[in-house]
Amino acid sequence: MINIPLDGQYQSDSLTISNQLNVNCYINIPQTQSFSQANLFGTAGIDGISTTGASRQANRGSHVKDGKPYFVNGETLYRQDLATVAGSEVFTNVVIGTIAGTGRVSMADNGTQLMVLIPGGNGYIINEAASPVFQQIIDADFTANGLPQYVAFVDSFFVVTTNTKKFIKSAPNNGLDWNALDFGSAESDPDDIVSLIINKNRVYIAGSETIEEFQNVGSGGFPFQRTGMFIPKGVFAPLSMVNVGGSFMWIGGGKNEGAAIWQLNGSTAVKVSNTAIDSQIQKFSQDDLRSAFAYSFSQNGQTFVGFTFPRLTIEYNIISGKWNEKKSQIINASGFTESIRWRCNSLVTAYGRLIVFDSQDGRVGELKADTYTEYDRVIIRKFSTFTIFNDESSFSIPEVELTMESGVGNAAQPNPQIRMSTSRDDKKFNDPITRFIGPEGDNERRQIWARAGRFPRMCICLFEYSDPCKFAVLRLGMRVKGGKPHG
Repeated sequence: MINIPLDGQYQSDSLTISNQLNVNCYINIPQTQSFSQANLFGTAGIDGISTTGASRQANRGSHVKDGKPYFVNGETLYRQDLATVAGSEVFTNVVIGTIAGTGRVSMADNGTQLMVLIPGGNGYIINEAASPVFQQIIDADFTANGLPQYVAFVDSFFVVTTNTKKFIKSAPNNGLDWNALDFGSAESDPDDIVSLIINKNRVYIAGSETIEEFQNVGSGGFPFQRTGMFIPKGVFAPLSMVNVGGSFMWIGGGKNEGAAIWQLNGSTAVKVSNTAIDSQIQKFSQDDLRSAFAYSFSQNGQTFVGFTFPRLTIEYNIISGKWNEKKSQIINASGFTESIRWRCNSLVTAYGRLIVFDSQDGRVGELKADTYTEYDRVIIRKFSTFTIFNDESSFSIPEVELTMESGVGNAAQPNPQIRMSTSRDDKKFNDPITRFIGPEGDNERRQIWARAGRFPRMCICLFEYSDPCKFAVLRLGMRVKGGKPHG
């Protein structure tokens, strides 16, 4: 029995080279002795906790202030409150004000004020300790250096990029007060300012080809001055800059480079995406790239960073260094089931929960590792092996055994099952064959496929799982005749 390694997603431009899928499951690296060096766990599901009620009301962004989530669904800004009523937790969505438009917003707070900024449009300040609570920023100096784009907060200041290669700051702890002379610029390269991020109390101003670091030197005049740190990689998607511990990641590249995913390591940009991921995202148009956004969260000891494009969500596991894809099942406007990119449009941590906001309607949910559906829809999990071959010689596979955590059936699905299909050309797969995982308590059930077939040149095994039960793969073994396969 040969151990077939479990690995992350890697779909090459030539599927014969690699057609490895990891859809709605991720690689776990055991930190102890185990069946194998890597396992597969299912991604978390979503339990609904509230709704703003409007169908097709997409979320446009979210933020946590004072431990409470604030989010924009459609053209309405809400605050989500949590109370205990008759021993039960009740989530309530409180209307704060109107945020016109349909595009994603940028948000930041100073502990008292929350700023919501429509890139290229209006900015709003929400201060629930003041009257009125909801105000549009009408200070003429707010737009004196160009149209405001994206906001962050550091050292008592709201810091905002503009469309004129400048960035501006507010008065201390007051997002309604601006001075036209309070601006800076990234000067190492004449590229346009695209976005910004705060990391380790430093301001990183991102251009289309470069990123520069600034710090608050506390001197008279504009306080943010260049540190001399210069990263020769730009940002292609303004909302793709995301903090990860003491670093940050983004979608971008250098001059004359295609899009890739990068991470700051010290003062150096290190490419995190593999060539298969690069190829996927470089097929998107410039507008599609600009609309991409990022998220990050930690759960069950794993830290994930996700990047969502119009038709694709890919997720990077910081702990394992492996990629997976996330997809959702919805009922579309025609009444048919459709597979789309992961339906989450933003997420925050609040009330001790991971709270997610939806791309399809006004539902708000909690991301939970022990939930095996997304609201009322199934999660379809798929993974496949690398291309198995035998130095151009034929071989047969008398037996495949997938060692899973068995006996995971529940009331919703008493006896879950997994399906395996094989391919001889890495593109077309035969009809799947089912094996049962076992009802609750049937912990010794084994998943074995006998006489998997003869393969003249190569083989891929594809596994699919869609039952609302726990999904955990411990190892994959294969008995082979005709030589030792390679991958």
